[in-house]
Amino acid sequence: MEIQFESIILRDMIESDIEDYVRWFTVEREWENWDAPWEKEDTDEETERASWQEYYESVKDLPDDVLRWKFEIEWNGKHIGWVSSYCIDENYEWVGKIKDGQTVYRAIGIDICESDVWGHGIGANALRAFINYYFDSGVDKLYTQTWSGNTRMIRCAAKLGFAECNRYVGKREVEGKIYDALTFRLEKLR
Repeated sequence: MEIQFESIILRDMIESDIEDYVRWFTVEREWENWDAPWEKEDTDEETERASWQEYYESVKDLPDDVLRWKFEIEWNGKHIGWVSSYCIDENYEWVGKIKDGQTVYRAIGIDICESDVWGHGIGANALRAFINYYFDSGVDKLYTQTWSGNTRMIRCAAKLGFAECNRYVGKREVEGKIYDALTFRLEKLR
């Protein structure tokens, strides 16, 4: 599946993307300083290659009518990162496995791993296309989360119309400094 929007393409993963993931998780890791840096873990090429090969095998044959939780971002013919979604609960906490009867909400995020393309509006366009995809699929409310030190993501969320709906003061520690955990909400206009 592929979605074209402005200068970007959101698309399903292709096998050649695996080597980009290996590079992004082992060598070119600056992007991790902005996406949950408190979760950063050391890894190696063999582990990453096996993990991403397994993931690719699990998604390579998805029919177009299956709602995607993740798309790769391509810009000017180059794979530069991804957009993804995950579930959060009523306390804005990540939900790994949904329990029967549990209410969950969809949060979206983005990782642009090629630092030479940061600051050109590519991320906002990729998120806008992802938002449109979910709204067109019947989702009427989306969330995004970041930390108070990630000013680029905060500006991007505001640019896209998200409004802050929750703040956990002092929840995140990055390089010895304390930051707030932020959640933003965007509702589809009716």
